[in-house]
Amino acid sequence: MPEPREPTPSIAARARGLGSARRGTGAWRAERVTAVALVPLTLWLVASLVALGGADRAAFVAWLGRPLPALLVILLLLAAFRHTGLGLQVVIEDYVHSAAKIPLLITTYLLCFAICVVGVLATLSVAFRR
Repeated sequence: MPEPREPTPSIAARARGLGSARRGTGAWRAERVTAVALVPLTLWLVASLVALGGADRAAFVAWLGRPLPALLVILLLLAAFRHTGLGLQVVIEDYVHSAAKIPLLITTYLLCFAICVVGVLATLSVAFRR
């Protein structure tokens, strides 16, 4: 009678000790969610800017002063810079193999955050300036 074989270990069991893929799932999902959010927001912004094509600064400020356009521009900025930060993080993690990786990741995160904050503050400044 042949001896019973041990069951073949699963892929997860064989990969044990070689790192975890759990951390990247959240970033991958966030990148997809922001990409999906950016499609209608970008289409809306382009259509709105085309409609405002011949308008002067006062008409643009009046348009941005309304609650819905201001909110949608802020959402667009948040989604765009989150998406940009996640995409640049992936590029840096995949292609930078030196001691510069961590400083580049930190700099990228801080720049995306700072530019987003400036954009949101500028939008709020225009929206509430009457």
